[in-house]
Amino acid sequence: MESEKKPLIVLTGPTAVGKTALSIRLAKAVNGEIISADSMQVYRCMDIGSAKITSEEMENIPHHLIDILDPDEEFNVVTFQKLAKQAACDIWSRGKIPIIAGGTGFYIQALLYDIDFKENEGDDSEKNPIRRELEDLAARSGPEAPALLHRRLQAVDPKAAAQIHPNNIKRVIRAIEYYYQTGEKISQHNESMHRKESPYRFLYYVLDTDRTRLYERIDRRVDQMMEQGLVTEVRHLKEIGCCRGQTSMQGLGYKEILDYLDGNITLEEAVYILKRDTRHFAKRQLTWFRRERDVRWLRLLGAPDDTETALKQILKDCAKEGIVLQ
Repeated sequence: MESEKKPLIVLTGPTAVGKTALSIRLAKAVNGEIISADSMQVYRCMDIGSAKITSEEMENIPHHLIDILDPDEEFNVVTFQKLAKQAACDIWSRGKIPIIAGGTGFYIQALLYDIDFKENEGDDSEKNPIRRELEDLAARSGPEAPALLHRRLQAVDPKAAAQIHPNNIKRVIRAIEYYYQTGEKISQHNESMHRKESPYRFLYYVLDTDRTRLYERIDRRVDQMMEQGLVTEVRHLKEIGCCRGQTSMQGLGYKEILDYLDGNITLEEAVYILKRDTRHFAKRQLTWFRRERDVRWLRLLGAPDDTETALKQILKDCAKEGIVLQ
């Protein structure tokens, strides 16, 4: 029954929109704790480039999934889903409400609808002849590998081929492998996952604002990162062995400054690219959230009482939907 589902609140939106301040106020108002839905803030030593919340900004509100991995460790949606579930159960056990705060929409979807990630499963290639054959084909084909494998996927699962970029060879191979292992198209499996009912009683908010204001906030944030020492942070990461191939170093702010430190571009070019790509990233985030179901939009226009107005709306919805713990 709906009333028996555990409650949680999602607070998300594009980068730099103002999620952090509202999440703290919300946590105080509903006796909640925050689970970070951010793919970069999990990493230690990566504070400035990830715009990680500081201990002072937390205002004694417990935060989960922040500073839990070293930069050389892998982090993906499957790991997030597992750790976020554990954190939520811990929060409920103490009579509090989990607040999922962050901008990684795929992570939020995975938790909210308990997605079964068969797409990311599969035996090790050493034990899996189908995968080994496809990986060997990719290795032999060189630059032609992406197009060749993508044509194979197109032949067995056109929908998956339309959704997966040819350069994402790992996902292309997994989709082909899944078809031959199960007889089911992975696109059909993913569609059934996206239709799943959530096991939670939730409110799902997306913060938005005027596009010009958002881009100004992004540019200002990048300038602040530079003033706070982003170059020094990335230089330190490089000195301790972090490199471009690691998941952590793919994040915005890190790959651009790494290009500067490697002498590929000037610092001015790095800053320009970082601002540009962060704006593009924000647009992609908004596009993702517009496709999501069960979303409630909260628009911030920059007025002094914006956060207060948004908080009142959330609390009103909480009362209406019964999102409380006694």
